[in-house]
Amino acid sequence: MSLSSHLQELKKKHQHLSDHVAVMQRSPATDDLEIAKLKKQKLMLKEEINKLSTH
Repeated sequence: MSLSSHLQELKKKHQHLSDHVAVMQRSPATDDLEIAKLKKQKLMLKEEINKLSTH
């Protein structure tokens, strides 16, 4: 897998998590721990994307 396709895949995953978090935050039966886990995953993906983009 090339670097650019890997970056695209990471960005897709990040966007999917963003969308999922937004939906969960609008839901009345929100699990705050689950949202926190998803946000942590988003942050880790964002850091990975940034790291790979600068190299």
